[in-house]
Amino acid sequence: MDSRRLLRTSATALAAAGLILSGCTGGSDAAAPAASRMASARPAATPAPSPETLRKYYGQKLSWRECGVEGFQCATLLAPLDYAEPDGPAIELAVSRVRASGPGARIGSLLVNPGGPGGSAVDYLQGYAGIGYPQPVRARYDMVAVDPRGVGRSEPVACLTGPEMDAYTQVDQTPDDTAEVNALAASFKEFAAGCERRAGEVLPHVSTVETARDMDILRAVLGDEKLHYVGASYGTFLGATYAELFPARVGRLVLDGAMDPSLSALELNRDQTAGFETAFRAFAADCVAQPDCPLGTGSVEEAGEALRSFFRAADADPVPTGETRALGESLATTGVIAAMYDEGAWPQLREALTRAVGGEGSALLALADSYYEREPDGSYANLMFANAAVNCLDLPPAYQGPAAARAAAPSFDKASPVFGTGLAWAALNCTYWPSPATGRPHRITADGAAPILVVGTTRDPATPYKWAESLADQLSSGTLLTYEGDGHTAYGRGSDCVDTAINAYLLEGTPPAGGKRCS
Repeated sequence: MDSRRLLRTSATALAAAGLILSGCTGGSDAAAPAASRMASARPAATPAPSPETLRKYYGQKLSWRECGVEGFQCATLLAPLDYAEPDGPAIELAVSRVRASGPGARIGSLLVNPGGPGGSAVDYLQGYAGIGYPQPVRARYDMVAVDPRGVGRSEPVACLTGPEMDAYTQVDQTPDDTAEVNALAASFKEFAAGCERRAGEVLPHVSTVETARDMDILRAVLGDEKLHYVGASYGTFLGATYAELFPARVGRLVLDGAMDPSLSALELNRDQTAGFETAFRAFAADCVAQPDCPLGTGSVEEAGEALRSFFRAADADPVPTGETRALGESLATTGVIAAMYDEGAWPQLREALTRAVGGEGSALLALADSYYEREPDGSYANLMFANAAVNCLDLPPAYQGPAAARAAAPSFDKASPVFGTGLAWAALNCTYWPSPATGRPHRITADGAAPILVVGTTRDPATPYKWAESLADQLSSGTLLTYEGDGHTAYGRGSDCVDTAINAYLLEGTPPAGGKRCS
């Protein structure tokens, strides 16, 4: 992810961000079973032609209009709110495009998704992909985005007011006693209740499977026989789900910063916790080599202990920020994690930590606010609301109550001495979710699909490299492209090797040789 996307338009590509990824449901305190012991719940592949019951949706015509961003057009796509009741209410989905600029023959439409879940694909298209993707790709594709259901401009899920969200983000996620555990559980209950109150009709229908079905309607309405697609982070899970549902309609799919659909929520969260530790160690190695490192100039391990000491101090005595919100441990941790997505943010984090350690927390708070998409007026975009809503439908819970979170914490601490405890408890976030999970972890093979390009970064904090290895192995037609480097995702981040390989695949349809590695 390039630096233009880190803290605004593509802070949404947080994908499976550790603070927010978890499966959701309620029940006892028993831990959720591992993926290897869970029943597979693969959605059945949808045959061509389009199902008769969906003919009115597949046959609709988009009415394109100017939408206030030069060069881009917008339209509204209709899809059934509930695919089990196609004659029931429809949901309106926001679509945007920029036409192929030439030269060269137009290949078709290229859909893009930045991840999240909850990232606005329309914002990503208009703010980056539609103007920043390599010119040869933009020359031959109409660049297209649709905000997934419940996201951005597509009947967005809402949960909390700005002040309520401010309070939610400050709740202690490393509880030290029963009272703090109860307060954390209460915050998750209030969040879930707010979502049900404000988005009750949409809430049960924002799963990844439903969004993948929406993408197939859009493919048909755009006049494309095949779906060409670039998905980042969570967008890889969306793309893989599409391939599973519609393998015969797969065109050129790039899955960059891959998720592993075979893992349970507990496994995903713990793996991701280890990914953030890997990213922090890379940051720390760079930091301690600088004369102004706020974590000292010793070893990486000593830097980790210095950061933990800072977090503990902020927990006991939050750092002033010049506004009503002080920088407690939760917001401080979020600010550090926000900067783990791109090594280009390391100098910014170094400065923010220097100021925070010195007693002024506004710069680290600004990093946390960028992660949460908090606006200067105190309002929040719908990223975090949609993120929870989608994750809670896609997987059963990491665990079903506080006792299981407490029991899991040591394994998270082993994965990351710096972030482990907080991320272990953060995975409790959907325990009291009002809509039961409709998905299950399972391997995705997408038998019969055209070649699919899976991209993994070796020190990716949010989608660990082994997930890309696993997804490429699962997909019958998967090919793995490896970027040996730091940061989240690889396309457009400065590696000519990566960009050349992906561009060639998008333009010619031929993936690189399996096992290709770039730096």
